[in-house]
Amino acid sequence: FVRRVNRFLAVVELDAVEERVHVANSGRLRELFVPGARVWLNPAANPGRKTAYDLALVEADGVLVSADARLPNALVAEAIAEGIFAEFGKPETIVRESTFGESRFDLMLEGEGARRYVEVKSVTLVENGVGLFPDSPTVRGAKHLNTLAEAVEAGHRAAVVFVIQRRDANTFATNDEADPALAEAFRSAVDTGVNAYAFNCLVSLREIKLDRQLEIVPFKAIAGSQGQGL
Repeated sequence: FVRRVNRFLAVVELDAVEERVHVANSGRLRELFVPGARVWLNPAANPGRKTAYDLALVEADGVLVSADARLPNALVAEAIAEGIFAEFGKPETIVRESTFGESRFDLMLEGEGARRYVEVKSVTLVENGVGLFPDSPTVRGAKHLNTLAEAVEAGHRAAVVFVIQRRDANTFATNDEADPALAEAFRSAVDTGVNAYAFNCLVSLREIKLDRQLEIVPFKAIAGSQGQGL
């Protein structure tokens, strides 16, 4: 890794030549995008694109981290179809990119006369074993959580799934210091009846898959127990 140009573009050194690559992640990723960090690239699906590669993986302190924020949606949809989310039952239909109110959610499940909206969030920041989201303020994230709560109030079911794209997280918390508004929206949504889940991932050069469901803990409890280490 050499440098980040903007949200979706970075420069890496490939075979001693600087190469511009696509970054499919709007987060800051400052803990990952360190000059000299080892990264892995995927060839672009469209050979005529301006950037020939996507930045796929980053090695951080010996841990492989997926930097592609598009992957968690597919991982969660696959897990739902396989019955990993027992609370969701066996949906008859899984729709990608479904709109409710003023938000477009990643998944909409229908079955047994009920509809469930699911928003999936990609997480890459881990500190002291705690996965944290977001790594920077996100107005869109708080909006999604507020609209999930509105869906519950309208008689539907709703869930948010935080996918930590690395293996070294043991718990998850909202990053209250980075985005207090999102943290408050999350607490309000859960109080309204929105279900919340967090998973870490097993990441290798061959595949990435959901690993363990993690406990979601309050940020204040984590920060306090570690002497404000977060």
